[in-house]
Amino acid sequence: MAEKVILELKNIDKCFIGVKALDSISMDVRKGEVHAIVGENGAGKTTLMKILSGAYPSSSYSGEIIIDGKNVSFNNPGQAQAAGIEMIYQEIDLIPDLSVCENVLVGNIRRKNRVLVDWKKMYDDAEKILDKVGLDADVHEKIKNLSTSRQQMVAIAKAVIKKPRLLVLDEPTSSLTENEKEYLFNIINELRNSGLSCIYISHKIEEVMEISDRITVMRDGCKIGTLEKKDFDVDLVIKMMVGRSLENRYPKRNRDIGDEVLKIENLTVMHKYIDGKKIIDSASFVLKKGEILGIAGLVGSGRSELVNAIFGNLDIEAGYSIYVNKNKEKINSIRKAISGGIALLTEDRRASGIIPALSIRENATIVMLNRMFKTGVIKRKEETGIVNELMDKLNIKAPDVETKIKNLSGGNQQKVIMARWLLQQPRIMILDEPTRGIDVGAKYEIYNIINKLTSDGVSFIIISSELPELLGICDRFVVLNNGTIVREFDSDEATEELIMAAATGVV
Repeated sequence: MAEKVILELKNIDKCFIGVKALDSISMDVRKGEVHAIVGENGAGKTTLMKILSGAYPSSSYSGEIIIDGKNVSFNNPGQAQAAGIEMIYQEIDLIPDLSVCENVLVGNIRRKNRVLVDWKKMYDDAEKILDKVGLDADVHEKIKNLSTSRQQMVAIAKAVIKKPRLLVLDEPTSSLTENEKEYLFNIINELRNSGLSCIYISHKIEEVMEISDRITVMRDGCKIGTLEKKDFDVDLVIKMMVGRSLENRYPKRNRDIGDEVLKIENLTVMHKYIDGKKIIDSASFVLKKGEILGIAGLVGSGRSELVNAIFGNLDIEAGYSIYVNKNKEKINSIRKAISGGIALLTEDRRASGIIPALSIRENATIVMLNRMFKTGVIKRKEETGIVNELMDKLNIKAPDVETKIKNLSGGNQQKVIMARWLLQQPRIMILDEPTRGIDVGAKYEIYNIINKLTSDGVSFIIISSELPELLGICDRFVVLNNGTIVREFDSDEATEELIMAAATGVV
């Protein structure tokens, strides 16, 4: 007997100001399956899901949505949710100043009567659903005080509690640790066994193959094909995604590592809210000219706090030393770090990287406006010329420098932020999760940019939750566990097993 199809998308077409974003897309989802959709940024995956979730009304596209054999149309997300469709976007959609409990149960308030909220039941129910997704968090805590990974788990809990028929997950593990990913996969498997269907969007090919039953590949707004489980193959999927083979996912480079450019001694950072608790405990390491140093560790190990302290963004306890080019520096502000030749690309490019309403030009040059002023007026021609040059150098794909950065793919947004810091001519670049949510082709381009800059003498500190990525591009590694550097490895001795063992405190 054929497996029951619960959802069909037929001949979906969508245009944006004359540009065809989706070209006659047709696919289906079976009851109780995980159907993955993969493709490079700009392939049309999220656009298709916004149509399915009602974010784009039925009048804005052509084609059919069929659920259980019946044609439906959605003009807002509420209508899609009423039909049993829940969407979890890559960019977390929670209310920062509300508690974990309030975010999980928003729209499902427990009441004693028509007026009073039953807070005891609210907290009890929230704790139960958090336990189901494997998240140990205080339900009273405000969302804004949680890390990105823990916020992601709250968003998943918020969707699961509504018991949807179809759950759409857009890059759900982009900010999760390996353990949190396993919890999520266990949840997805339980939901699949109960008959719920999932559409799973991710750039992590191996992860997609592990969790999904079928994979649909999209490229440039078109459906390239759908693979059954028995036909899954990494190289085939990548070739379908990018239209060509990538012989080596991590490009080789000629390593020319020089003298020490940065030395950290006894750097300690205290917790903002818990007296006596150390987030970073006496960290010491060195970075050399033209070197790529990887910082590994689980989420919560202190990786981001370490680099933010070096960048002057967190207070450091007395007794530390920072040497830049063997000169002792007192870096106690971001301004001091920048003047010392240090740049930082943050973990969350939307929250603390890009300025969505501004253009590529404005985002790129915002850190050097003092150099662009002439008699109180910005030298627009010079500014535009500089940004055009960087767009060519970094292969930023956009119509022109005046394009709003919010309209770019994740990979191109990241390259604009890199362009911003390159205008400062840094000697040390710190990249915190530089390829999160970025497709395999864009990752390859960013790796090439990093390699080119190291050949020019720039040094890198890179944080990534993807160990294969760190192993593929770094020369040396330091591993954090609970705020302490527990091991260092050279590239010729490091393995995923050794790094993970150190990160979890096994060795």
